[in-house]
Amino acid sequence: SRSKQTIRKRYTSKPCAMSSPSEPPKPTPVAAAIEATLPSSPTFSPYDVTIVCTTDENQAAYWMSRLASGILRRGADGASFPLVLAVSEDWSAGGAGNGLGTLYAFEKACRLAQKEHDVDVSAAMAEGKISVALYHTAGKGTRLAPLPGGENNNKPGVKLPATHEVEGMGKTPITILEAVVRQTAMYSSARKGRLSVFWGDQVFIPTAPFDVAPTHHADIMCTLGDMPGPEEWVEKGLDKYGVIAVSAEESADSAQVEKVGHATATKMLSSLGNIGRVGPSLGSFSVSAQLLKALRNEYREELDAKEGKFDTDPHFWMPMTLPEADYVDLMGQKGVEAEDAKKHHVRMTKMKETFQADVTEEDKGISTKRLFGAVDVGAGALWWDYGQVKLYCANNKKILEESEEADHLRSFLGVTEKVVDSSLGSATVCAHSRVFSSTAKTGSISSSIVSAVNTVNIQATGAIVVNCTAKSIVAAEGSVLYNIVDNSEEGIVAKEGDVKVGVLDGEGVQTVMNSHISIDGGKAWKNTVAGNVLSFEAVHKANGNADVKAIEGLRKRKIDEVLSKFS
Repeated sequence: SRSKQTIRKRYTSKPCAMSSPSEPPKPTPVAAAIEATLPSSPTFSPYDVTIVCTTDENQAAYWMSRLASGILRRGADGASFPLVLAVSEDWSAGGAGNGLGTLYAFEKACRLAQKEHDVDVSAAMAEGKISVALYHTAGKGTRLAPLPGGENNNKPGVKLPATHEVEGMGKTPITILEAVVRQTAMYSSARKGRLSVFWGDQVFIPTAPFDVAPTHHADIMCTLGDMPGPEEWVEKGLDKYGVIAVSAEESADSAQVEKVGHATATKMLSSLGNIGRVGPSLGSFSVSAQLLKALRNEYREELDAKEGKFDTDPHFWMPMTLPEADYVDLMGQKGVEAEDAKKHHVRMTKMKETFQADVTEEDKGISTKRLFGAVDVGAGALWWDYGQVKLYCANNKKILEESEEADHLRSFLGVTEKVVDSSLGSATVCAHSRVFSSTAKTGSISSSIVSAVNTVNIQATGAIVVNCTAKSIVAAEGSVLYNIVDNSEEGIVAKEGDVKVGVLDGEGVQTVMNSHISIDGGKAWKNTVAGNVLSFEAVHKANGNADVKAIEGLRKRKIDEVLSKFS
């Protein structure tokens, strides 16, 4: 499972070593990493192929258009890359799990690339010519409710405040997925001939080197430190997460355990020999073309039938790296029958042995024995999670802070000025606010973030207002206004802590969903809260298979209609 326990520690840069007067000082690890995420930077090098796994075909069409018109726009030289491929996970009830889901999305994307672009992605990756990234975005986003509802269930399309250029749209707020795609691009140059898999709602900036050549056929991102004792193991929360352990031997072979105590972990990881470093897993991983092919072959029956559910951690990595008895014990803690766990371990062991017998030493310079390794992101890595409303607010408001972390976040988002691409008339903006691509005539913006907003008068205090148009906007401390188009004289009013989100349907009818910063959307998913007629779950169902691109166009026309009435 993905852990945020250790990675959230704030990074403190160390002074650079003295350099000669003719040489500029070397950037800190974080500064170098951020530079590699900026599309304007010469070090920005996105993956040759980007695959987005979505909930439905309408979302897939949206992301192929959006990414290819923005951060992954091709040059005018007729090049085949970067290539954007988005596919839906049309699996049987219950889903495929992120293991089978990865294999299925890759194969579906390969067929799409061959049909629409005459590109053989699998062959080009096997030859080491291209790097491929896959982003898992499917899911309801219950903890972030009601914001995903405002995007018609297109969870990765939830907007962040900073704006960027998208062809045909001008300056528009960057989405969570676009931020993730930009951030993960730093790993592409070292990963030709591999598939890299990421999750679409969290941004991290490593302090460890990111351009290191892979040494194992599979590797997983984690935050590594020295092997702790029993007490420190609990203090660091390692008994609650998936943990990666790395051998101290030259091979740096790794293994994974999940939610176990120190003594159990030490026993299960004994096959590694002397353990050098351990740390929580982030879940994101990469695999060589050779291992990916072996996994696709192994699960051919499930993939063809679109049945079964297997996740990477318990069904791929753990049976491949743990002895049978330990794996059976660990899966028993998850409620899996011993006979079923043993059968699966036998299956994966056989696949592993066949793979190691078939692959040659020359295949991309990786020893056949180096099966599973770790990619350390650094103990001080920065981590910005947008998967819950409270985290969406907290991490967006970091751009208003005065701290080293806030400086790094502003650098990543390209925030260089207090007011960007905006016309605010006589409205005042305090020094601790940020305004992006907005218009107003009068009002006051204090300790707030305002993005893609159009209004006559705005009064915002300690608020976040994104993509809203109304004659008047009043946003009190801690409130969030999102995707609302209002044509009334009184406009939009949000009290302290209110969360208000506009949900537009395919007929152009808007429903404003209400919540509060204190409400956990996951816990309140089935309930009607804050005076709503519908629950978050009901809105999600109503949004099913919505044409998000068409609705985006409808919203733009409604905004233009309201703007035309401003005097």
